[in-house]
Amino acid sequence: MDSLDLQVLQQAREWKHAGHAVCLVTVIETWGSAPRPPGALLALRDDGLVVGSVSGGCVEDDLIERVRKGDRVGRPSLITYGVSKEEAARFGLPCGGNLRLVQEPLTDMAWVDEVLDRTSRHEIVARIVSLDTGAVTLEPGVRGEAFAFDGSTMRTVFGPRWRLLIIGAGQLSRAVAQMALMLDFEVICCDPREEYHLSWEVAGTVFSKAMPDDLVKELQLDPHSAVVAVTHDPKLDDLVLLEALKSPAFYIGALGSRGNTAQRKERLKLFDLSEAEIDRLHGPIGLDLGGKTPAEIAVAIMAEIIAVRSGTALRQKKHGSSVPACSVTAP
Repeated sequence: MDSLDLQVLQQAREWKHAGHAVCLVTVIETWGSAPRPPGALLALRDDGLVVGSVSGGCVEDDLIERVRKGDRVGRPSLITYGVSKEEAARFGLPCGGNLRLVQEPLTDMAWVDEVLDRTSRHEIVARIVSLDTGAVTLEPGVRGEAFAFDGSTMRTVFGPRWRLLIIGAGQLSRAVAQMALMLDFEVICCDPREEYHLSWEVAGTVFSKAMPDDLVKELQLDPHSAVVAVTHDPKLDDLVLLEALKSPAFYIGALGSRGNTAQRKERLKLFDLSEAEIDRLHGPIGLDLGGKTPAEIAVAIMAEIIAVRSGTALRQKKHGSSVPACSVTAP
């Protein structure tokens, strides 16, 4: 899921506490070009106010109009838009395309409170809804788990699907962390240096004073994890790389010039890393966007991480950079 869906739940909870009736609308299936994927969430208030989205806007307009006319749902129900070419054109869908939704009344607030509480602790939570009874159950979710609907049961995952480990707590790290949070990463910053971690103040992140290599082992990095080493201290950066390059993390990058990257690779060869593992290192880190400030460099770093995650060729790199072959190891 993404942060927009958590915002939908937060707003829906506020509306309910204020005495409004609220319904939730979830995308369960799309065909053709669709701006919102299955699992995307919208909350609709009894007076037509809406938060979140399920399409480019036209479907939302129709849902709002239904509510303003007095339509209410007492149990989860299916809605389909775009069955015919005429409807597809009306609702801004590709010709002949369909959009299927589940609309459900928000009555039990306990599960909303629990989801928001658990995701605030960086937990991944799966919500299972029975369309036959409207019953909602929660259970631990799995990182990378996709939305699922079998015709009678809907399973939606809440919480960060992606994780970013930042080594170093300097100004650049803060900018990277803030952007990663907006991109729906769980963010962990690690810096054992006393003079750095005392000034770390990025809400929504986890901070660790552990040694980087120990933390990597503890986190058990998976194919939905990325690592960026930006301390400017080879002792700390190399420590995390020694462990991270052996992990299935989908992205591992380190700050430094092309010359520094070449020297780092030579140092790594002295340890128990294979040539293939060392070649996984991205360096210099980030795409070549011409930026100079910490915020601009952070954009370049996150742009590269998103490109690698998406399996997009890294064309915007400085000549001579260490660029691993493009591959996708996680959905």
